[in-house]
Amino acid sequence: MTVRESSLLTDVGLSLRHHALRPVYGLATETRRVATASGSYGVVDLNTISGGDNLGQAIVMRLLTPRGELAALGHAEYGSRLHELVGTPSTETSRNLAKLYILESLAQEPRIAEVLELRVDPGLHDRGEVDVLLRVKPVGETGTVSIGPFTLEFAR
Repeated sequence: MTVRESSLLTDVGLSLRHHALRPVYGLATETRRVATASGSYGVVDLNTISGGDNLGQAIVMRLLTPRGELAALGHAEYGSRLHELVGTPSTETSRNLAKLYILESLAQEPRIAEVLELRVDPGLHDRGEVDVLLRVKPVGETGTVSIGPFTLEFAR
């Protein structure tokens, strides 16, 4: 991945804490030692990400947020419709709907110039899962950002 940090911004890093039913993310932190005249002590800082990692995280968060969930905050179009597929088996129709919902959501992301690749394949181990691989070209960049493959669980 070759991207310039300035156009893709910097944000607080998130880390996956729990993934059953619905992914739960927490703030990513890093610990460092601070030296003082009386000794040293550990402090915890928020971890930040930038560049392609930031765009990748923003895309995942957009896809996992149900569209309309942030309407009260003035972001009615933020998110995706992937949650509408929960409870459906992984059929060709549901996988095509997943592609449509992902493309709809990515069209709202102003930092994406083009979706270069989007694959939604049946899950290897479960009929209710799909595996997603995504590759995008950021605005004003020559490199690409790849996300996945990751698994979405529609039905158990």
